[in-house]
Amino acid sequence: MNDAEASEKSLDFRLGPLGAAIPLIFFVIWAVTTSMLQLSSELGLVIGILMGITLGLFFCRSAWQKYAETLFEGMTQPVGVVAIIAWFYAGVFAQVLQVGGLVEGLVWLGGVSGATGGVFVALTFLLAAVFSTAVGTGYGTVVAFCTLMYPAGVMLNADPVILFGAILSGAIFGDNLAPVSDTTIISASTQNADAPGVVRSRLKYAVAAAIPTVILFAIFGGGSGVEGADASAVADIMNSTNPAGLGMLIPFAVVLALAFSGQHLISSLTWGILVAVILIPSIGTGALTDILAFDASEPDVITGALAKGIDGYINMAVLIMLIVTAAHLMRVGGTMNYVTKTLMNWIGNSVRRVEVANWAIVGLLNSAITINTAAEITAAPFVRDLGSRFRLHRYRLANMLDAVTSAMGYIFPWGAPVLLGWSAIQTAQEQYGWLPIVSPTSVFPFVFDGWILLFVMLFAALTGWGRTYEGADGSQMRERPATGA
Repeated sequence: MNDAEASEKSLDFRLGPLGAAIPLIFFVIWAVTTSMLQLSSELGLVIGILMGITLGLFFCRSAWQKYAETLFEGMTQPVGVVAIIAWFYAGVFAQVLQVGGLVEGLVWLGGVSGATGGVFVALTFLLAAVFSTAVGTGYGTVVAFCTLMYPAGVMLNADPVILFGAILSGAIFGDNLAPVSDTTIISASTQNADAPGVVRSRLKYAVAAAIPTVILFAIFGGGSGVEGADASAVADIMNSTNPAGLGMLIPFAVVLALAFSGQHLISSLTWGILVAVILIPSIGTGALTDILAFDASEPDVITGALAKGIDGYINMAVLIMLIVTAAHLMRVGGTMNYVTKTLMNWIGNSVRRVEVANWAIVGLLNSAITINTAAEITAAPFVRDLGSRFRLHRYRLANMLDAVTSAMGYIFPWGAPVLLGWSAIQTAQEQYGWLPIVSPTSVFPFVFDGWILLFVMLFAALTGWGRTYEGADGSQMRERPATGA
């Protein structure tokens, strides 16, 4: 062990580096098991990682007091704190836009377009992509569009399976690209990068996947209609929409403009929220009480978009703190050094191999852990440690981490967003009895944007497309610095 490693390693564990990884190993096993049993939830994952950290106590040879102190050190890591605060602001922004009727406005736009069949499916992908990019929530996109656009599309001769795939694909696009997305925030903060810079650098990958996706949905998305469908269904859906909701694209544009001009994400989101709060009563899509209200008859007393936006991330905030803590235990227990050294035996001096290794690590964890943010947090330390040894730029590391996470999180039948969409379609069938139910296993091959984005990133790793290195001042360089070997 060299001096640098010795100074970093401050806890001794039974089983050595493996003992330090027990908390995270237990968490992954817990996550996979609950997922296979279809019992996965954010609170369940919090319990799993807390149990893992407690179990790690019994593998620690150092004083338990020192173990406890190390836990608190891990919880105060800036990477977790930054993500949590950004999440709260992003969650509020997303809820305010939804209260303002953005999804209803986009569905109205799709309904009046006159598109049918495959063209309607392609349009659904584009509208879902716009919505998810604006609000930063892929899960919310899946539920909203499966509730409104799915019945309308089936009525307009869209293939139900491929239409569901288009909704999931649109959610992937925004989850990957939105500066206010939880996965964007995590990928940027864990790699010590700024979210706007990360988004600018990943646009090419997102577009490279989206273009063939639109074409495929247009070609293969047509269906033959559904027997027993009520012709009045589309009219019913259109009556529940409001074109004024498109006004919520204005605060979205404000956030993008400020973020890309160099403003911090928090200040950009603050202005976006303020603009939305002013617009909502002005355009008539909601009232101020939809944004914030006090109701003593409600369990939480405070209701509205502000409260819902924060509440939606409470469990995830606790989860990221605990996973970051587990990663900190692996660092001080020597696990990270051991894993990195083992991988370096295969990687050697090949930048291509280190990127393929990062692609595989992120993919493996996302195939096992069904909530993509949890998988991303777990993979982040490995991506950062391996990439920094080769001076790969923090934007490049964040892009590999986020794109693979976003792609795989919406593909597998056991994934949370797929099951959410399936549940939303079942709920919609209660209103439209003729509506076909698409099983999660059926949609698996047709989430085109996810599959294509996954292979776009593998292509980038193998060929070096878009690869940049970090200069001494943090600038992006095309050539690898001599000191990065």
